[in-house]
Amino acid sequence: MKDTRVAVVQDAPVLFDLDATLEKIDQLLAKACESDPHLVLFPEAFISGYPRGITFGTVVGKRAPEGREMWQLYYDSSIEIGSKPFSRLQKIVKKHGVMTVIGIIEKVSSGTLYCTVCYFHGNGELLGKHRKLKPTAAERLVWGEGSGDDLDVYDTATAKIGALICWENYMPLARTWLYRQGVELYLAPTADYRDSWQHTMKHIAVEGRCFVLNCNQFVMQADYPKDLPGESLEGWPDIMSPGGSSIIGPLGQEIVAPLFDKAGILHATLSGDQLIQSKLDFDAVGHYSRPDVFQLENRSIQK
Repeated sequence: MKDTRVAVVQDAPVLFDLDATLEKIDQLLAKACESDPHLVLFPEAFISGYPRGITFGTVVGKRAPEGREMWQLYYDSSIEIGSKPFSRLQKIVKKHGVMTVIGIIEKVSSGTLYCTVCYFHGNGELLGKHRKLKPTAAERLVWGEGSGDDLDVYDTATAKIGALICWENYMPLARTWLYRQGVELYLAPTADYRDSWQHTMKHIAVEGRCFVLNCNQFVMQADYPKDLPGESLEGWPDIMSPGGSSIIGPLGQEIVAPLFDKAGILHATLSGDQLIQSKLDFDAVGHYSRPDVFQLENRSIQK
């Protein structure tokens, strides 16, 4: 890994509004590029929103018509790979000329939605994508499961990068699969911010001997549209998601401490030498592994 400048965006999309969210991404990329980064990371589900607090009119055994209308709004504000809005996103990335990794709600023609992370070259070309393997709790109502054949690490000009989305990071074998591919910049777009999550991010950095870019949204209740079909956010706090994005080094040190209760962009230059030095006493898939005892395979792919 070469020394790599990174930017981590902590902000809110224009919830449930695809066109306005794309405009905001353009603005945020312009701001992030002021530090001339090699890579910019956006949170989970930034296009066009993580539906925190939304019920979609559903309880076990019953669905309300208003919930289906809410689903329509969510579906319409999601993005299909290869569509005109997706081409617009690619043009925005190309305009700013920086490798961009962003969480999207991906829709497919059959009607299913996926929580996906997309990797873009600085020229706007789609390098790859990863669909979340296991949506968490009520997320399973609105998102399908990824197939697991896209858990890839990409060898870019400055570093090997790979991502797991939110609570995928609690799946030990998924993490190990990234370690085995030599991940150096471990990207963690998320919707979590709790103390337990912050500890997890440090653990992963130490376990994987990698840099961890922890990226969450900052969202206020005022960011939600006022006329969501059948939905009420009564009882929820004014700050729906306080952020907590951070950048962590391979020995668990906070390079940029968690940012709470406001929007912002985190910047850092990460040293490749730190990765080498961290391997002196631990390498999860190297000298500290026991392949004669443990074996890992991904049965979703043929390699």
